[in-house]
Amino acid sequence: MRQQERLAGADFLRATACLLVLAHHLALRLDMRRIPDELGTAAQILRFGNFGVAIFFVLSGFLLAHPFWRELDGGGEMPSLRHYTIRRAARIAPGFWVAATVSFVLSLTLLALPLTPELTLRYVSGLLFMSQWHWRTFFPVEADGPLWSIPFEVTSYVLLPVCFFLLFRLPRLRQRPLLARFAWLCVIAGVLLAHLLILTVFPLDDIGRGWQYGLQGGAKEWMPRYNPIGFFAIFALGALAAGIEIMLRRRSSFWFDAAALLTLAVAGYRLVISPGGTPEAYGWLDIPYGFPVFPLAIATALVSLCHSQRLGRLLDNAPVRYIAKISFGIYVWQEIILISIQRLDPGSFGVSSEIVVTGWLQSCGLAAALVLLVASLSYHLLEKPAIDLGNRLTSRQPNRATPFKV
Repeated sequence: MRQQERLAGADFLRATACLLVLAHHLALRLDMRRIPDELGTAAQILRFGNFGVAIFFVLSGFLLAHPFWRELDGGGEMPSLRHYTIRRAARIAPGFWVAATVSFVLSLTLLALPLTPELTLRYVSGLLFMSQWHWRTFFPVEADGPLWSIPFEVTSYVLLPVCFFLLFRLPRLRQRPLLARFAWLCVIAGVLLAHLLILTVFPLDDIGRGWQYGLQGGAKEWMPRYNPIGFFAIFALGALAAGIEIMLRRRSSFWFDAAALLTLAVAGYRLVISPGGTPEAYGWLDIPYGFPVFPLAIATALVSLCHSQRLGRLLDNAPVRYIAKISFGIYVWQEIILISIQRLDPGSFGVSSEIVVTGWLQSCGLAAALVLLVASLSYHLLEKPAIDLGNRLTSRQPNRATPFKV
């Protein structure tokens, strides 16, 4: 198998993304008013682990676009949309549905929320992957906030083949790699214009807006800047990176190692300078997570790592590959576990500790161990069987190069 097909560095970035998001939710439970001043900066930086969401979107676009670019460059037909849909559903739906259902039950029991039509509507819209279109349903369940991004990503899964369909309909783009990549830049420009239109046409009032009103108030605070079209722009940058990576063919060099180190440093720098700005780190056109600098740096790092001589394989070591394997479970189960710990032990995360950082670290250790355990069980008992079924149903697909474990 060619180096590009192994996509060196993808596992490292997937593992980094899920651990950053976990660090973000752990940091949110640290009482910033009680920690020593010398730890304040580090604690503030941890809060920007939400940048991991952008990494997930770039990585998904990068991985899923590979078969489309190969067929387009080779003058072939679009990859099977049936196979694409089955594999995406097998990878995402079972774990998401189970986590959402457990969270919904915990909302009614552990959180003692009344069963209202609105709570039910949010849950059902989440199960249908349609919660991303309105602030009332933005968060499908109360006890698992991170689930908001999964329906957003599903929108990108739908828009990716739609946009490639347009490219495949233009005969001049076939077997003309540079022209096809320019066309994809035009797609990104169109997506950004659509995002700007959403910001202009769908402003929200200030009634019940803000995190002090709970998750729905927070959703109203985020939207319309958080919208599926704007997030597809992040996803599309990853797809563009895939097209560039394929153009490089078998080329590998230590220059790619250097480029990967540089772009990872740029991404890290963009993250650490975020304290002092908005918690969402809004960038150009009010797209969050340092757009476009941060996602562009991640996309460039992906291309460089795929063609590096040492760094990609070094970063994709055995522990990192395992974290990457269970990353989806880490993402969808972490908040359920953190909320459960807080409800069952109100003094956790340093709340009742005189040395708040020590108490917080102890709770973080327990939470991390439980998250890894539950994510492992989720992968082996739920996700992997579904993935294997999806692979069997699509076993006749000729292009098996790109891994669909995003």
